[in-house]
Amino acid sequence: MHFDLVQLIETVGYLGIFAIIFAESGLFFGFFFPGDSLLLTAGLLASRGILDERILVPGLFVAAVAGDSVGYWFGAKTGPRIFNRPQSIIFRRDNLLKAKAFYDKHGGKTVTLARFLPVVRTFVPIVAGAANMDYRRFLAFNLLGGLVWAVGLSLLGLFLGRTFGSVEGVDRYFTLLVLAFFLIPGIPALVHLWRGSREEILARVRTLLRRGA
Repeated sequence: MHFDLVQLIETVGYLGIFAIIFAESGLFFGFFFPGDSLLLTAGLLASRGILDERILVPGLFVAAVAGDSVGYWFGAKTGPRIFNRPQSIIFRRDNLLKAKAFYDKHGGKTVTLARFLPVVRTFVPIVAGAANMDYRRFLAFNLLGGLVWAVGLSLLGLFLGRTFGSVEGVDRYFTLLVLAFFLIPGIPALVHLWRGSREEILARVRTLLRRGA
């Protein structure tokens, strides 16, 4: 965490903060934005009275949910055309079908948990749209993800600011944040994913071992 992030927030204000969270949540060019640190720092600044949490927190929630929804519809509109290109090497139709099968089974958990993974959170809603994930299901987990990520991190920053009274050194608390908001809730999901995919994974490992032998 660097002080220039504080200066950025003070310069761009509420609309700038909301625009950054919106872009990182679902616009393909927004993957490089510092969403987690931005949310924490905004909450810290709110604890100092520089920002009003009554405006900040609801605005962050709306921006995060709206960004994911735009990403979903972007993927839904452009994904099939990209994946159906006959000469495409990366965007092949069978990859889209695999993505659809994955999202049919694990899409809800993915949409929510991806919020805590930089870069990944930007592309997950786009792939969900391209894979034709049911939008009502997507929206439900989008709302949950926006709540635990945008609202949760900003309120955590507010709590840290009021408890410790300093913006400096917030990185040391970010480790605790990751444990509390991602690793611990993600353990059941990871176990479930492993149980559902372990046979396929083990089969591929055995195939690789036989080839190596």
